[in-house]
Amino acid sequence: MANLSPLLKQATPVVVARGEGVYLYDQDDRRYLDFTAGIGVTSTGHCHPRVVAAAQEQVATLIHGQYTTVMHRPLLTLTERLGEVLPERLDSVFFSNSGSEAVEAALRLARHATARPNIVVFHGSFHGRTIGAASMTTSGTKFRAGFSPIMGGVAVSPFPTAYRYGWDEQTATEFALRELDYLLATVTAPAETAAFLVEPVLGEGGYVPANTAFMEGLRERADRHGILLVVDEVQTGWGRTGRFWGHDHFGVQPDILITAKGLASGFPLSAIAAPADLMAKAWPGSQGGTYGGNAVACAAAIATLDVIRDEGLVDNARVVGAALSAGLEKVAANTAGIGDVRGLGLMLGNEFITADGQPDPTTAQRAQQKAAELGLLLLTCGPFGNVVRMIPALVVTKEQVEDALAIWAAAVDFATSA
Repeated sequence: MANLSPLLKQATPVVVARGEGVYLYDQDDRRYLDFTAGIGVTSTGHCHPRVVAAAQEQVATLIHGQYTTVMHRPLLTLTERLGEVLPERLDSVFFSNSGSEAVEAALRLARHATARPNIVVFHGSFHGRTIGAASMTTSGTKFRAGFSPIMGGVAVSPFPTAYRYGWDEQTATEFALRELDYLLATVTAPAETAAFLVEPVLGEGGYVPANTAFMEGLRERADRHGILLVVDEVQTGWGRTGRFWGHDHFGVQPDILITAKGLASGFPLSAIAAPADLMAKAWPGSQGGTYGGNAVACAAAIATLDVIRDEGLVDNARVVGAALSAGLEKVAANTAGIGDVRGLGLMLGNEFITADGQPDPTTAQRAQQKAAELGLLLLTCGPFGNVVRMIPALVVTKEQVEDALAIWAAAVDFATSA
């Protein structure tokens, strides 16, 4: 008899039988509020009827048409439709399956297009688990330890994580940009630097938003030195932050955009987008794959776009996210053990600390587990595992947020009084 790898540790004890909207139901038909959304994947909720219908229709017509062998209509239609939401200059798209694959494709394109070897990433970033993506990940050693040598050519610069440094945002931002300049003077020469790779909000690194001054600083330095600005929107894209793209909050245009997760409401699909003249600099044969641009996944992504537009889900993420944030702030105000609440839209984190201000993963874990026991599914993140994150589907309502906040308050009270 085969078993799952013992390394696959479950965040909750729930064995799911079905899903509907923001709810999951276990084998005994007990209902749970799902504020994990498959780690930000089920953007339109579990089994949205329009996504289900699109996938069912496509399964009966064409399941797989390998896209370097034949073209198929869902792939062509999705590519056209992405033009409605992508940044203006980014008019060429390459599809793959996972965020890691898309990150690797962006890395390869950046090196090909610039003929430069080095990539600058930012402390606390998560870009994936494959060798190149893991080599650019600094949100925790568990993602890159034990299989050295990892990929070379990666330099790490500070992210403006004001709470960790104990500074205000302006001071943290000035420090981060000053250290980036120092990195370019001492570690990776601008003439050897292909790209800056940045998340608009650190994901696994603890749900820390960037800010306008930092992103503008990256854009200015990229333009000055001929470096590409690559924005990893795997978790922040498709309305998650209350804007369609996370970088929209900061008024900065990327040269390459990476997207996945919420793109197809749970079907495996990812992509990179770049200007056509930049994409054309990739070497022949460097882009491809067996399953990328799968017909069923593309059909689901088209339906996802329709639902996000027709149901106003980007605005919903902004409005309901603000209500969730305000509720979390109220809980934190009465809890000495929560040092910070932060995030954008429906991408929010609660950082647990000890009495002397150190990371407190034990209490964070107790709160997360108690919430599951009470019917609210959550995940932890952050380098120390002391941040409890909330990423419900974009269809979540204020009433469902109120229910979640009541459970969260009880879970926090239990965890901090234990």
